[in-house]
Amino acid sequence: MATHVLVPLDGSPQSWAAFDHAVSNYDGETITTLHVVDPMEGIYSDYGGGGYYDAQVHDRAVERGEQLGEQARDRADDAGILETTVLETAVETGPPARTILEYADENDVGHIVMGSHGRSGVARILLGSVAETVTRRAPIPVTIVR
Repeated sequence: MATHVLVPLDGSPQSWAAFDHAVSNYDGETITTLHVVDPMEGIYSDYGGGGYYDAQVHDRAVERGEQLGEQARDRADDAGILETTVLETAVETGPPARTILEYADENDVGHIVMGSHGRSGVARILLGSVAETVTRRAPIPVTIVR
């Protein structure tokens, strides 16, 4: 049975390292890149309890995700795996960790390969970590690439 590998991409060097790891180790399988747009992108507050939503900001974030998918296709082509590997791209909106886990569950993903931002200590406690949350909650193997 072929493996379906999910690689969340945010454009960071760590996420590209994860993508390169997947390309190197899962040639001949299905690799899906997923860019998650945070639903808070495009929401602005006036600090008085009100606020507004700028749909153009959200649209630009989705467009950026689509561009990341195109860059992934170019990298895979440069690596010479597109003849043997199925490369899919997706852009979803939602809380990042939850959206990654839901996508994996709904699309029969067998492995998640993702980058780590390398936070430690107080920064990790205060900011949380999408990679850590996905690793703790995923019912499938997760590989974290630095």
